[in-house]
Amino acid sequence: MNDTTHTPADQQSRVRALLDDAAAHYRATLREAPRAVAYLRKRGITGAGAARYGIGFAAPGWHELDAILAQHDLATIEASGLQVFKDGEQPRRFDRFRDRIMFPIRDVSGQIRGFGGRILVESDTAPKYMNSPEGPTFKKRELLYGLYEAQAAIEAEDMALVVEGYLDVVSLAQAGFLPVVGSLGTACTADQIGALLTRATRLVFSFDGDAAGRRAAAAALATVLPFAVDANRIEFLFLPAEHDPDSFVRAHGLDAFKNELAKAVPLASYLQQIISEGCNFEHAEGRSLCASRARAYWDALPDGQCRDELVAYCCRVTRFTEAELLDVWRLTRG
Repeated sequence: MNDTTHTPADQQSRVRALLDDAAAHYRATLREAPRAVAYLRKRGITGAGAARYGIGFAAPGWHELDAILAQHDLATIEASGLQVFKDGEQPRRFDRFRDRIMFPIRDVSGQIRGFGGRILVESDTAPKYMNSPEGPTFKKRELLYGLYEAQAAIEAEDMALVVEGYLDVVSLAQAGFLPVVGSLGTACTADQIGALLTRATRLVFSFDGDAAGRRAAAAALATVLPFAVDANRIEFLFLPAEHDPDSFVRAHGLDAFKNELAKAVPLASYLQQIISEGCNFEHAEGRSLCASRARAYWDALPDGQCRDELVAYCCRVTRFTEAELLDVWRLTRG
């Protein structure tokens, strides 16, 4: 179809219609793809779980979407992110997602805004996970995988669990744990955290217990601190190093996962762990290091219990009075 000019609102409507068509295509393709079905079964995903989240499959070909795309103009196709456009003497375009399990990413109204794709056969030449590119329709910082499906449960249970992977979300929901969302493979943004804390007062971040999980937790910590008001309960869940939420719930069941969830570390306690790591409080250098680390967190925290607990802990381990500690922090600010 020839390119045409549309108003921004009309263009958004056309892009979303195209994304709906693509999602239907991916779902239909999955039903005819034994390799993809076998992979999902191996990962413990049932037909009901796949249907709840609209999981599909992008076949390996470079032009699998051509029949659908022929009904849309080039501007709409490019804005959808479904194809890669290559400039040059002979411009060409081809499907962005190939040989991937496809996860539609919806906004809170249920509209598909983009996709996440998990490669079926891992290789050194292609990323394991790929999201739709940033654009007017897909803004990763504003979206959470599974929020549309989870929002009623989040509000009913007054809690949200944030995990890292698409299959973590699907596996937990399939096991019966519904207030769960995914962060689209990146650290949570302020927009995402705000969206969750408008629906619940308890927010739990789940991370693998390995070094990568600890790094991801540190990234989440930096973003969540401004939301640590007394009305909110923010916690960090670290699973055993050999597990992510998907593998844990499949190996041990939902009750065992809930037992782990009950042991989630409150934000104030996690901050104390972070600032104390490697500090020898028998020596002035160790006490000084702890106080120095804590100041940045104190700056970022709003007034309230969590901030007060940080000050009290620092006073206890550094042997400063509160007045002395706050004076040091104020003198070294900036």
